[in-house]
Amino acid sequence: MIKFILPLIAVFIATSSLVEAKENVKYQLSTHILDISSGKPAAGVEVRLFRLNTASNIWEEIDKGITDNNGRIADFLPEGKDNFGIYKLNFATLPYFAKKNMASIYPYVEIVFQIDENTHYHIPLTMSANGYSTYRGN
Repeated sequence: MIKFILPLIAVFIATSSLVEAKENVKYQLSTHILDISSGKPAAGVEVRLFRLNTASNIWEEIDKGITDNNGRIADFLPEGKDNFGIYKLNFATLPYFAKKNMASIYPYVEIVFQIDENTHYHIPLTMSANGYSTYRGN
């Protein structure tokens, strides 16, 4: 019986430590999407993060996520690394509007920005099916 219980306890402790470690990580980049046609967050939108390789001038995908129920992704670019560079967020807007039975002229929205400080960058997107805007938030 002890041979069975001890491995379960070890797995529980290891899993708890990983969850706690992930929760303690701070991130330099976050984003969120507000659908201004409904006045609500845009949940379930795929967002891909790219970094420009300045040597080859090619965009390299480095992360991706799905917006949560609040339209947010808060865990791009862990702090403590050299995150200086030019980045692009690609928001897959067409599937989002298709689920709402709305036609959109934008199959995706891309926002290009530069990180040149060791501070937090929040890059939000406000959108409707036929327009969008962005700014540097906090």
